Amino acid sequence: MDLGLRGRRAIVTGGSRGIGLAVADTLAAEGCDVALVSRTPSDEAVARVARHGTRVLPLAADTTDDAAVRAMVDRVVAALGGVDVLVNAAATPASSAAQAAASATTDELMREQFETKVLGYLRCARAVAPHMVAQGFGRIVNVSGLNARGSSSLVGSVRNVSVAAMTAALADELGPCGITVTVVHPGLTVTERTPGMIRAKAAADGTSEEEAERALGRSTRLGRLVTAAEVADVVTFLASPRSVAITGDAVAAGGGQPGVTYY
Repeated sequence: MDLGLRGRRAIVTGGSRGIGLAVADTLAAEGCDVALVSRTPSDEAVARVARHGTRVLPLAADTTDDAAVRAMVDRVVAALGGVDVLVNAAATPASSAAQAAASATTDELMREQFETKVLGYLRCARAVAPHMVAQGFGRIVNVSGLNARGSSSLVGSVRNVSVAAMTAALADELGPCGITVTVVHPGLTVTERTPGMIRAKAAADGTSEEEAERALGRSTRLGRLVTAAEVADVVTFLASPRSVAITGDAVAAGGGQPGVTYY
């Protein structure tokens, strides 16, 4: 299936590593020009994405700063001629460690999470929307997390539910203009952080690293952890013209949650 992404212009925040980098790499493989946005651009990330032969624009921007976000989008439009796709992935990854009780969760921590993930995503969407509206086409994909469907993490649940609610509101507003907005909920995903996470779990449980990895895998219906590249495949489809029938909705991309039915 041709996803119709060749020649499209994409912005990926959090694009220097993890799921963001995997998404940028997959979009470029499908023919997209990609603006790789992060607080600190990575030459290694640029080289990985550029190997597909499309234009790659590394940009430094802090998504907690509205002026910086608007300046970043202006630079993308000037350099690439416009923007068709926004993938919001700039956020602090959820911790696999035991979560703090509500009584120990500070105002400062909650404000930090909202500034980065919720308001950061909104700032980027707000900055690209006029360009997408003017051309009558756009795709916005917000990378959130399966903590939205659980209550084991106060911080993770609140921030990810908020992203899902914001996604639905933006989809209502922008849908008549040819713009879809979706949210993808990864679970625990194999990224650069995973080996350290497995070592820490093995040490905490008093098991081998192989046993720790198998234990983590049992949290999915697949019996293994999903990789960043596999999440990127889902995001890339949603970023394509082919995904027009999906908007405002949440798509889980965590390998399936055993014992749970969503409908």
